[in-house]
Amino acid sequence: KIFDSIRKIAETSSSVYVYGESGTGKELIARAIHRESPRRDGPFIKVNCSSLSESLLESELFGHEKGAFTGAIRERKGRFELAHNGTLFLDEIADIPLTTQVKLLRVLQEKEIERVGGEKTIHVDVRIISATNRDLAPLVADGSFREDLFYRLHIIPIGVPPLRERKEDILPLVTHFIRSISNEIGKPIEGISESALDLLHAYEWPGNIRELENMLERAIVLSDGNVLGAEAFPLDRRAAPRQAGAPQSPPQVGEIPLDAALERLERSMIERALKEARGVKTKTAELLGIKTSALYYKLEKYRLSGDES
Repeated sequence: KIFDSIRKIAETSSSVYVYGESGTGKELIARAIHRESPRRDGPFIKVNCSSLSESLLESELFGHEKGAFTGAIRERKGRFELAHNGTLFLDEIADIPLTTQVKLLRVLQEKEIERVGGEKTIHVDVRIISATNRDLAPLVADGSFREDLFYRLHIIPIGVPPLRERKEDILPLVTHFIRSISNEIGKPIEGISESALDLLHAYEWPGNIRELENMLERAIVLSDGNVLGAEAFPLDRRAAPRQAGAPQSPPQVGEIPLDAALERLERSMIERALKEARGVKTKTAELLGIKTSALYYKLEKYRLSGDES
């Protein structure tokens, strides 16, 4: 359904906000929107907002003039300038500091930037696609994320379901990754066996698409043949589907990424609270100690439901 609507979304330059669990393919969606848009011949520039300090993030986004700070021995274009007439993908948008949020809001409103240490305004024509695996509602509520910026970014929201809820995507994803990985490493793989595919469909994929890609890369690298069999995928520990309401044992250290483990725990707690509250959302939010607005976001994120109360 998401990819069916990408062409319609791509026709405009409206800001897109992509949210979902870690590893669900948010960057794939951002790149697909760019590829289908009138900006396809322009650059696609990605910034991971969680990997840089506040000062470095501002320099990365807006660029800097020579002498703007220690080590700025020459002027440097920022990602907004580099993305001119293209798309800027802001990953982990929830981690942008408040001071940088103010400057980002100004760019969205005025379509111009100033480099760090500079006074000249520079016009930029950029489409913004932002992404997060965190719930922004409580951050907006406590003032750590600006409400006006949230609504500027949130013009076209796209919720990405976890892979366990869209098993029909496994085969096309497997086909895509086998082709791209085998081409990249120069090892021809013709396909995957039915038994291996059945195993992949039975698995819950707590690490989502990223875990699937990593597992396929491992299988291809270690494969002795040109067809991947079930023995290439060591999934026995969590291959069987979990019964609804059954408790999940905590994953072992290194088994899945920390954020995926936390999301699994959060989903499980919400499911239990919904059951205890008999689906009443106001009661569920009270049991969880969160605002009802935050609960609605999480229900949409995890594709859960309650009654209309």
